[in-house]
Amino acid sequence: MQKRDQSITLAFTGASGAPYGLRLLECLLQSRGKVYLMISAAARVVFVQEQTLTLPGNPKACGDMLRAHFGVDESKLEVLGKEEWFSPVASGSAAPRQMVICPCSTGTLAAVATGMSNNLIERAADVVLKERGQLLLVPRETPFHAVHLEHMLKLSQLGATIMPAAPGFYNHPQSIEDLVDFMVARILDHLGIEHQLLPRWGYSNPTHKNMSNDNEA
Repeated sequence: MQKRDQSITLAFTGASGAPYGLRLLECLLQSRGKVYLMISAAARVVFVQEQTLTLPGNPKACGDMLRAHFGVDESKLEVLGKEEWFSPVASGSAAPRQMVICPCSTGTLAAVATGMSNNLIERAADVVLKERGQLLLVPRETPFHAVHLEHMLKLSQLGATIMPAAPGFYNHPQSIEDLVDFMVARILDHLGIEHQLLPRWGYSNPTHKNMSNDNEA
């Protein structure tokens, strides 16, 4: 039986940012007990556009494809349909304590903020909030208008973590993959998962050393 504290819920929704979601899934599969994955219809459209990756609409077929792609079995990855109400993620008695929506569309953001629970992604997020678990949302939109910001504030006040897909440049990224890894690394940090995706900021940073030497002079 899968232990709840070793599993995590992950959802892809229809915002731009498919590379973030796919890389995060890869890292979670390497480090966690099991990933329960949900993919919205809009997310599948985005994945075709941004990753040239066609994700089957049938959850079983999609699970088979992704497990083959990442070289894992059903004990590591289970893809759930939008109305699988008897799945573990739908109940506070069985759902993982951590969930990430990456990328998170503003529509999903609004639905979670208002407790809509019209599909399994929204219900799973609602469960994590009501059980005082850890919910991370990674919106990718710009600019944000007042309604977006109000929903983010409301979710933050409920205990969720809002992590806009805004990679930093202080580590001198050399590729799109470096930018993706920056965001995924920050997500993993908040989940308490060790990684080697990028060096950590600190006194070993060459720029910091140079600045310190200049100040001493």
